[in-house]
Amino acid sequence: MQTLLRAAMIAAAALSFAAPHAAAQGSPPELKQIKLTEQQVQSFIAAQNDLNAVTSKIKGDKPDPKLVIELEAAAKKHGFASLQDLDDVSANIGLVMSGFDPKTKEFSQPPEALKKEIAAVNADKSIPANEKKQILDELKVAQQFAKPVQFPENVELIKKYYDRIEGAMPKG
Repeated sequence: MQTLLRAAMIAAAALSFAAPHAAAQGSPPELKQIKLTEQQVQSFIAAQNDLNAVTSKIKGDKPDPKLVIELEAAAKKHGFASLQDLDDVSANIGLVMSGFDPKTKEFSQPPEALKKEIAAVNADKSIPANEKKQILDELKVAQQFAKPVQFPENVELIKKYYDRIEGAMPKG
């Protein structure tokens, strides 16, 4: 079960950034990696309750423009210049989070972490075949977008806040 949760987390982290951009652009996006600050990470964590309240109202692929305005307001309330600024921070946090093993909190670069997860899912006999195929398909798509973390200091910063970030994320 731990393998299943880890695989889902890695795929979700990579796909949450990649999927909308890939669909719009027809090719893998380039994640704009930034050096995160402690304030950005703290603001990201603080913003999650407000953001989760709004995103839970989104139905379908295209959110109501009123909800986008609410998201923009939540981002600004928590010190971000814009929703795009929050998205950049979120994508960088997600990139780093995808490299952590939730049990050991050891970090591997995201491309390497994805390879390990694919091997673990393939070896896990407890996952039903249809579920395994779906997980592997998502992980393989995520591999297309996985990049090494360019700022090693981001790894240490996210490690410091790992439990708080994990606790603030929506469950489901």
